[in-house]
Amino acid sequence: MPNIQPVILAGGSGSRLWPLSRELYPKQLLSFYGQRSLLQSTILRVIDMPDAAPPLVMVGEEHRFLVKTQIEELGLTKTIPLILEPVGKNTAPAVCAAASYVAQSGGSEDILLVLPADHIIKNEEAFRAAVAEAVELATAGSLVTFGIKPQAPETGYGYIQKGKNNEVISFVEKPDHKKAQEYLEQGNYYWNSGMFAFPVSVLLSEMAYYAPQMTESAGQAVAQGTTDGPFFRLGREAFETCPSDSIDYALMEKSNKVAMVPADLGWSDIGSWKAIWEVSEKDEHGNVVHGDVMLEGVENCLIRSDIGLVAAVNLRDTLVIGTADAVLVAPLNHSQDVKKIVPRLKAKGREEYRLHRTVYRPWGSYTLLEEQPRFKIKRITVNPSHQLSLQRHFHRSEHWIVVRGTAQVTSGDKILLVRENESTYIPCGEWHRLENPGIIPLEMIEVQNGSYLGEDDIVRMEDDYGRLD
Repeated sequence: MPNIQPVILAGGSGSRLWPLSRELYPKQLLSFYGQRSLLQSTILRVIDMPDAAPPLVMVGEEHRFLVKTQIEELGLTKTIPLILEPVGKNTAPAVCAAASYVAQSGGSEDILLVLPADHIIKNEEAFRAAVAEAVELATAGSLVTFGIKPQAPETGYGYIQKGKNNEVISFVEKPDHKKAQEYLEQGNYYWNSGMFAFPVSVLLSEMAYYAPQMTESAGQAVAQGTTDGPFFRLGREAFETCPSDSIDYALMEKSNKVAMVPADLGWSDIGSWKAIWEVSEKDEHGNVVHGDVMLEGVENCLIRSDIGLVAAVNLRDTLVIGTADAVLVAPLNHSQDVKKIVPRLKAKGREEYRLHRTVYRPWGSYTLLEEQPRFKIKRITVNPSHQLSLQRHFHRSEHWIVVRGTAQVTSGDKILLVRENESTYIPCGEWHRLENPGIIPLEMIEVQNGSYLGEDDIVRMEDDYGRLD
């Protein structure tokens, strides 16, 4: 049995699940089903798989510390390498870079098991059986995709037409409802899951034939990559030259070495709020609720509140999602259209497409409490034994009030301890640093005042997390 190398694709922003999923805190880092995030569940699904190495996680630069923190929360003894993509280039360059990384590490005979980080799989036993079948086909030289037995005429998925045995006749784009119903009735069409098993050597050979520039650029990005603690950074210059394409378009729809494993896994790619409703436990009226929600005469709705009480009266088939800075209301059957809001927010320069009010950093987090012209108020939490960068600002001063724990503050050439119910002032232009020397989280209120309060008004001199300017 060849070695299995799981590769978890943890990029993407999940715009269909706005306002909960944001560009800097995407859906794979959120929990929708059970206590773990989708990424954590994917890791646990493969970490102890027989004949499998610890997974590689492909992740963007912006999410690297969030992913690292979620892996640490699992308490695993096995080291999980994180490969950083300098820019998002879709799945084909990511898969090609992962294969090149494995090959250049001596694993050219391995089987690459490619899994998106944002799927739900309820039937773990069926998943492992499907993987075993896929590995057997891949060992014989096939590029294997997993086809999910359809449960309904779903228009949000691509389809795979299956022939005899494991033969793939064709890949089909997302159909309209009438065509999806025909596929369901014919019985030999399967949802395209986006999960794959590839022999590394065959994958790289086929990619070199069908996408030579991508393969060369991805290989160079690995060869020029650098190691930074738990992170392996792909070479930026080489990776930026990769064409952007999905693995389906770049390879699977062109190669004659493709096979499919049919699978019934209790699978969902969580591609819309309706998909969340479908896989979630419902009350006796078909409702899925989360948070402080009160219902009266409501049926078949998904209502989630992270902001306080949400009351709903006489609603049917409706989606209501409330976060600290946004509320979404839509017919449940039109939840796919939520993705149209995100580019409009981005075009208007609104931060709600990108950030929550609580923003996570490698040292902790901050929550925006209020923002007005010339002042901004934040709640800052610094984890024990962590510190922010040594930094300064050109357009704002800062007033810090400690409400819990003890802060060690560097301000110019002074170092002082600031305890609970004490405060300090950082003048505009002063080099300063905030550190938590204690064993409990440090919580403080920051009041910024100045002519410009953007997060980009920061110059770093020293930083524990490689974020120097």
